[in-house]
Formats: sequence, C-alpha cells, structure tokens
Amino acid sequence: MIDHFGLTVADYRTSRDFYDSVLAALGFGRMQEFEIPGGMIAGYGDQKPDFWVQSGGRCTGKLHIAFAAKSRADVDAFYRAALEAGARDNGAPGVRDMYHPNYYGAFVFDPDGHNIEAVCHAPA
Repeated sequence: MIDHFGLTVADYRTSRDFYDSVLAALGFGRMQEFEIPGGMIAGYGDQKPDFWVQSGGRCTGKLHIAFAAKSRADVDAFYRAALEAGARDNGAPGVRDMYHPNYYGAFVFDPDGHNIEAVCHAPA
C-alpha cells in the first residue's frame, strides 16, 4: 500500500547519522543523498529508497514508524544501535503478545522525539 514515506527533521545531519546507524542494523542503508531547495534529503532502503529524511524543520505532531526486521536478533541490534546513536528508550526488545504471540519489537525516540520501532513477526 505505501511506496515510500519521509519526514522533515530539525537537524538534518544528526538525524541522517542516527538513521544511518539504526537502519544499518536492520540491513537497510542510505541509498541516495542530494541537495534540494532549502536543504538536503537522504533516502534509505535495500532495493530502492523507501524512507526519506530531509531538512526543513521538525514534523509537528507525534509520528510512529515501525521498520521491519528479519529476525529478533536484528531487533536487538537496532535497539543497541539506536541507544548508542543517542536515542531515548521507549521500550526494550521483547514480545508484545497483546498484538500477537510472535510480535517482537523495540521502541526508541529518535532525535526529533518520534516513536521509532523495529519489529519482527517471525516465531522465536
């Protein structure tokens, strides 16, 4: 249903470096980066850019973005990388059986305060 999505951020370089680190833990990388009117933009993905971060000021409102992880170990790696990159904890890795028995996720707040998650739906 969704081809790609993006958000504007308060500090482009800080957010770019944050997403470089946490998305690498999930097997995604920065595929493109270029100048746009008024700033910069970076696109992340594995085969094409699916997630974009651009300068332009913090998005208003609270966003929740969940990135797919291939394994529970990848969720754990995402969480560690996020904390090392300066994220604030919003829920350590673990099963959230209120969603379903195999829902394994971890939650952090990114540099702009958005709730960022990595989730694996595979059984243990």
